[in-house]
Amino acid sequence: MAEMVENQQLIYTGEVQPQPGDKDENGQLLYPYLPSHDLVEVVNLAIYLKRPLLLKGEPGCGKTKLAYAVAHELKLDYEEWNIKSTSRAKDGLYTYDAVGRLRDAQLASANSLSKEDFNEINERFREPINYIKFGPLGRAIKNQENRTVLLIDEIDKADIDFPNDLLVELDKFKFEIEETEETFSANQHTPIIFITSNDEKDLPDAFLRRCLFHYIEFPKDDKLKEIINAHFSNEKEEWLTEDLLTEIINSFGIVRDEMRDLKGQSGKIVSTSELLDWVKAIIYEIQKNKNNENNANNENQKVLHWFKEKLFEQLLHPGVLLKNWEDYEVVKERFKKRMESKGKS
Repeated sequence: MAEMVENQQLIYTGEVQPQPGDKDENGQLLYPYLPSHDLVEVVNLAIYLKRPLLLKGEPGCGKTKLAYAVAHELKLDYEEWNIKSTSRAKDGLYTYDAVGRLRDAQLASANSLSKEDFNEINERFREPINYIKFGPLGRAIKNQENRTVLLIDEIDKADIDFPNDLLVELDKFKFEIEETEETFSANQHTPIIFITSNDEKDLPDAFLRRCLFHYIEFPKDDKLKEIINAHFSNEKEEWLTEDLLTEIINSFGIVRDEMRDLKGQSGKIVSTSELLDWVKAIIYEIQKNKNNENNANNENQKVLHWFKEKLFEQLLHPGVLLKNWEDYEVVKERFKKRMESKGKS
């Protein structure tokens, strides 16, 4: 992805999207990312101020995907650091293979190596840097060719001291390798850092002072339609008519309302990522229905009628949206009653 970008102010627009069928370096399909105007503004402010951007919002609302979308549009290197409960701040900078160096020392003193192998191990052993493996933050800081987009994902999963252990690195964009006493600095190519949090725990004030903040709101209905159309552009004309999209989003809204009523404001409710999976499941059902011999010549209006009938019977593929037993039983039943009431009115 990396291309040389001139030393000028980078501007993210959110308008450059991958083409259908485009894949990332790991062979995974790329999908459009449609940011709000406010999100585009705060991204560009973070780029200009060289401050990390802390992102919060409902799980599945697009926090994690933003960083790659920025890297894709600006043609910058991309690094990803997925935080776990066992993560240490230093590991994001580098790890030192002390065991490997000890092994080389033992091999070199065993007098059982060929001259060629001995010279290779001895040369490696002399330089401790050969036993350093840089982490995603370390690689982003030491990249001297261009700015790197770095995602630090779900920082709230780590120990409470984790964010404070990164204060200097996020403020100064430099770090020292203790074992070699070498210092690496980003100089003018400071990384563009996105940090996500699901609010599992509070973050320290000192850490927050070094960040910009943005809360990604759940999209309105018209934005949801835009997102679905962008993700399913190949199926749009054949399957996803305006009427069908409206019914899908209205039904999804009922599920969200019932989950919020059941769980309150603090509970996890379905989000955009589950909606997209649900649309895939619906398209799968439509294709099966269309391929049925008796329905081979169905028109879009008949497909919409079929979808409505399915919803009045029960929530279609509830396991895509409802992920625990209480949701599955209670919300599914409430949804059915809402749809029956809607059908009578």
